[in-house]
Amino acid sequence: MTGVCLAVAAVVRAMLPAAEFTLEWTHSVEKVRWAEDYRVVGDMLSAASARVRGSGAGMEPPADARLIDGVWHYRPATHELRELRLAVSPYAADYALCWNGLCAPVSELVGMRGQVGVVEISACPHDAGALPANAVAGRR
Repeated sequence: MTGVCLAVAAVVRAMLPAAEFTLEWTHSVEKVRWAEDYRVVGDMLSAASARVRGSGAGMEPPADARLIDGVWHYRPATHELRELRLAVSPYAADYALCWNGLCAPVSELVGMRGQVGVVEISACPHDAGALPANAVAGRR
């Protein structure tokens, strides 16, 4: 089974049984919602699409973005990634990770609520240590 691993300090804290996920967050300065969709392709993460509800402070949509109902839609320039590195902190809004109809704060998935650190998201080579879907409160 394909999965998504979430690690802190190179230790896997959670594995989600999903081949696709969405990462959502609110820009810390502009307070604008952002979302990126990823697929697990082998040992890589493939950026499929992205959406942002505004621009400014280094978040201008690319020239080929399309404005649909007030949201810019585009495909990120960097398509294939080994990992995503997210800075989590109680001083900024948390990231949300959504998969299989569930969404949860990244800091809760890795047991870092109220802490500062870096969470690495990558493709998992196996599904050992999978986080059961019922262990996370589903939100959309």
